[in-house]
Amino acid sequence: MLVNETTIKVRYVETDQMGIVHHSNYYTWFEIGRCDFLRESGITYRAIEQEGIMLPLVDSYCKYIEGAKYDDLLTVITRIEEMNGAKIVFNYELVRHEDNKIIAKGKTTHAFVNEDFNIINVKKANPKVWETLQSHI
Repeated sequence: MLVNETTIKVRYVETDQMGIVHHSNYYTWFEIGRCDFLRESGITYRAIEQEGIMLPLVDSYCKYIEGAKYDDLLTVITRIEEMNGAKIVFNYELVRHEDNKIIAKGKTTHAFVNEDFNIINVKKANPKVWETLQSHI
């Protein structure tokens, strides 16, 4: 199972008036982790799209445990939680370096669709993409 770790440093622009990271930024960090995960697995979003496959977001979830603050160093831990021919679910944990505490957990679900946004079975439509992703579960 591939587990990717991506380090993020909280920027001032990501915080709100209370000095806490605005909740919307967690999804950006999830995307950064997901892109790094795919790259490390040997395929990129660009390569997947060049194969005629897109991965639109169909569901997302984040459990905020403790707010991140400006200048915190965080690790986004990303793994595939589930995958079948029609969808892939990524799981994320955000860990603060200072105390190794998990400050947020989340997941995003993405459908496999073609360029017309019709759901496809990626296992049948593109075995190469399927095998690349499947080998990292």
